Amino acid sequence: MFLAIVLFLVGFALLIKGGDWFVDGAVGIAHRFNLPEILIGATVVSIGTTLPEVMVSAQAALQGNSGISYGNAIGSIICNTSLIAAITIAVRPAKVKKSTIILPVAAFFIAALFYCGIAYTTGQFQRWQGLVLLAMFAAYMVISVRKMTASPSEESASEPEEEKKEESTLMKEIIMLVAGAAAIAIGARLLVDNGTIIAAALGVPDSVIGLTMVALGTSLPELITAITSLRKGIAAMSLGNIIGANLFNLVLVSGTAITISPFAIPSEKMIFGMNSSLLVDIPVMLGVMMILCFPAVFKEKLYKWQGYLLLGIYVLFTIYQFVL
Repeated sequence: MFLAIVLFLVGFALLIKGGDWFVDGAVGIAHRFNLPEILIGATVVSIGTTLPEVMVSAQAALQGNSGISYGNAIGSIICNTSLIAAITIAVRPAKVKKSTIILPVAAFFIAALFYCGIAYTTGQFQRWQGLVLLAMFAAYMVISVRKMTASPSEESASEPEEEKKEESTLMKEIIMLVAGAAAIAIGARLLVDNGTIIAAALGVPDSVIGLTMVALGTSLPELITAITSLRKGIAAMSLGNIIGANLFNLVLVSGTAITISPFAIPSEKMIFGMNSSLLVDIPVMLGVMMILCFPAVFKEKLYKWQGYLLLGIYVLFTIYQFVL
C-alpha cells in the first residue's frame, strides 16, 4: 500500500513535469513557425494540457478499468471548471471577448448533448460512438485552424517576441516535446496502476478515484497554466485554455477510451436507488460549465461570485464522492 501511494505520487509528478515540457516545446515550435498566439492557446496548449487525461484514460481502457476512463474525463471537466477556473475568477475576474470563446463553448455543449443522449438512453458507449466523438474533435480542430488563420488576432504579432527564450533552438523544443510525451505516458501508467491498487485497498470504486484523485492529478497542467496566467495578468487566456481542455476531455479523452474499449456508465455508486453517475456526476459537469460559460458569452464578463459558487460546488462534490 505504501509503495502504491509513493508510485501514485511519482506518477503525478511525471504528469506535471511532462505536461510542462510538452507545452513549452509545442508552443516554442508554434511560435517558430509564426502561428497566431490565439491559435496556439486554442489548440496546441489545450491539447498539451489535456494529454495527461488522454494517456490515463487510454491506459485505463487498455486495462479494462472503465471506471477510471469515465471518471477521469468527467472529473477533469468538473475539476478544471469548479476548482481551477474558479480560483482564477475569484482572484481576478476578467472581461472576455465573445468571439474568442463562442466556438469552443458551442462545440462543448453540442458534444455534451451527444454524450448525455447516449448516457441517459442506453447507458452503454459503443465503439462507433467513440469514433463520432473523435470526429467531432477533428472537425473542431479544422474549423479552429481555418478561423484563426483567416482572421489572426492582434495579440499574435507582439507578445511572442517578448516571451521567446534567447537560447531556445528547434532541436531543444523537439526534445522537450518528445521528453514531455514520454514523461506523461510513464506518469499515466503509474497513476492508473497504483490508483487502482489504492482504490481496491480502501474499498473505493474506481469511478470515484477517477472523478477525484486522478482527475485532480491530470488537471494539474491546467492549474499551472491558470497560475501563470494570473501572474502575468492574462486571466482571460486561462479561461480559453480551460474551456478548450474541457471540450477535449469530452471528445478526445472519452472518444479515445471508448474507441479502445467500449464501456457502460459505471453503476457501483447508487443514490436513492439511482445511478450516481446519472444523478450527480453528469448534471454537475453540465451545471458548472453553464455557470462558467453563460455570463462570459452573454455578458462578456466574469464575476467573483461565479468563482466562489464554483468552488463551493467542487467542495460539496468531493465530499459527496467520499462520504456518501
